[in-house]
Amino acid sequence: MELCSIASGSNGNCICVGSDTCHILIDAGISGKKIEEGLNSLDLKTAEMQGVLITHEHMDHIAGLGVLARRYGLPMYATTGTIDAILHTKALGMIDENLFHTIRAGEEFVIGDLSVEAIPISHDAAEPVAYKIKQPNKAVAVITDLGTYDDALVEKLKGLDVLLLEANHDVNMLQVGSYPYRIKQRILGDRGHLSNEVSGQLLGELLHDAFKAVFLGHLSKDNNYPELAYETVRLEVTMGKNPYKGDDFPIYVAGRDRPSQMVRF
Repeated sequence: MELCSIASGSNGNCICVGSDTCHILIDAGISGKKIEEGLNSLDLKTAEMQGVLITHEHMDHIAGLGVLARRYGLPMYATTGTIDAILHTKALGMIDENLFHTIRAGEEFVIGDLSVEAIPISHDAAEPVAYKIKQPNKAVAVITDLGTYDDALVEKLKGLDVLLLEANHDVNMLQVGSYPYRIKQRILGDRGHLSNEVSGQLLGELLHDAFKAVFLGHLSKDNNYPELAYETVRLEVTMGKNPYKGDDFPIYVAGRDRPSQMVRF
């Protein structure tokens, strides 16, 4: 299996996950042109994607969806609430409703040789989910846009080889920054976004001896820095109650507007 972030940040998200014979996108929050350019840099093409998994309907996750639908006719997988919200988003233009495949959180479905499970998360969207993609003895998850986590989520994410995890903001930068008070409260709330510290704490609960790598994603443009996210998460792992240190495995920071390295496992 392999994972590459085409783009990940508060202004647009698109992740590619695949195997030797099947590739899928998770979200399409950047332009169709940028998605194609990103995939081309990996020797892939948008037309070769066997589906788009949609986490939720916020524009930084669906901005390019209309183009992918009209130009390529790619199958699109999302929950009922997310599909309804997308179909009421006029900025996307016309999308053929027949392209949508309704999924349910907690149930697995198959695309090519990949087994996919949608996992419910806490975010201020209609019916948001994260995704866990598996093959025999291999698993990767992409989980962003969650304000908090619980034991049930930790249990669902155990045994991963690779993880793309939100590290959205530094709490101090957010609190002293220029955002309006209500926006700050939204981000800090249980249906907002994970801080660097909480991201590191969640990661610490998911580590195991065979863990391969983590990508830190969905960084805020205004309330975070890649170096700060990296060091904070690394320190949280090292200082946490888990037996691991931040240097025991690779920590990558997914680029806001450029493809990351491809991790194969």
